[in-house]
Amino acid sequence: MKNLLKLEELFLFSFALFLFSGLDYGWGWYALLFLTPDLSMVGYLANPRFGAWTYNLIHHKGFSVALYALGALASVPWLMFAGTLLLGHSSFDRVFSYGLKHEDAFQNTHLGRIGR
Repeated sequence: MKNLLKLEELFLFSFALFLFSGLDYGWGWYALLFLTPDLSMVGYLANPRFGAWTYNLIHHKGFSVALYALGALASVPWLMFAGTLLLGHSSFDRVFSYGLKHEDAFQNTHLGRIGR
């Protein structure tokens, strides 16, 4: 089951790249900004609960799809770019078992503890 979920995430990562390929941005921008969603970890400087909230908002796939859809409906390419970037990043994270965070600790995710 774990491998099937990883395969699904790999597919979603590929789908995000496919969506990005339809935008008028260079691949260098995607590569350069690919890790920026992890800046949402800065919330952990306040406390684990706030850190989990900020991290989970940015890494939630519904948020990325909403950004892309809003960008498509309003013809705002940078929102579509942000949506594809967040979807790709979140899916890539989950291929490596980095899931949404529980409020008690960064290492405790919906996919299990990181490092086990």
